[in-house]
Amino acid sequence: MKLTALLLAMATPLAGAQSCPATTVQSGATVPRIVELYTSEGCSSCPPADRWLSGLKGQPGVIAAAFHVDYWNGLGWPDRFSSPAFTERQKQGVGVNGSRYAYTPQIVINGRDWRSASLPAASAEPARVRLGWSRSASGELKLSAEALPGAPAHVQLWWARVEDGHQSRVRAGENRGETLNHDSVVREYGKLPLWEGRGPAQWAVPVKAAEPGHASRWLAVAVDVRDGHTLQAVEIGC
Repeated sequence: MKLTALLLAMATPLAGAQSCPATTVQSGATVPRIVELYTSEGCSSCPPADRWLSGLKGQPGVIAAAFHVDYWNGLGWPDRFSSPAFTERQKQGVGVNGSRYAYTPQIVINGRDWRSASLPAASAEPARVRLGWSRSASGELKLSAEALPGAPAHVQLWWARVEDGHQSRVRAGENRGETLNHDSVVREYGKLPLWEGRGPAQWAVPVKAAEPGHASRWLAVAVDVRDGHTLQAVEIGC
């Protein structure tokens, strides 16, 4: 009986694991608008920005990511989506993206600090990098990159796994008593080694189960290390 139970357990998928079809996604001819929101559940001025970001869902040529920072956590409410890695990412962008300091809510679009609720116009310039996602039947996820004419000598690539449809009932801090809704929440994030663009390259990206009821999307972004400008981005969902 013990052996039978063990075999059944091994054959049963883990609860909450995603079953995604094999597919390949390639970036387009131009660069989409990459919208990063730095936010926190402990920040009273952040919920309107969170709602604004949710309103971007489904807009063509827009890829969004909400990075929840952790420096509000000490004021009574620990944001369960926050990470010191996201705080560090925001700090590293100070000066490079045009901001003079880190703040919330902060919007960064294609590597530039953005102080407007209106998105910039879509770029018509040809992309200088091609990116692609490929997912095998076994669920393995790989990111590929290829330099195009005009690509810089050094490119930084980063990726993130995001989830939609999260809700939190805040019980302390500046948003005490509020119910907050979140989309495009970054749950995992990583930077790849600096890429010099000498021919096509490919990297494996770890795949983890999404929180039950929240399908994942993976986005990848290529950035010019000289000035932080976005060179290309691509997203794959499940």
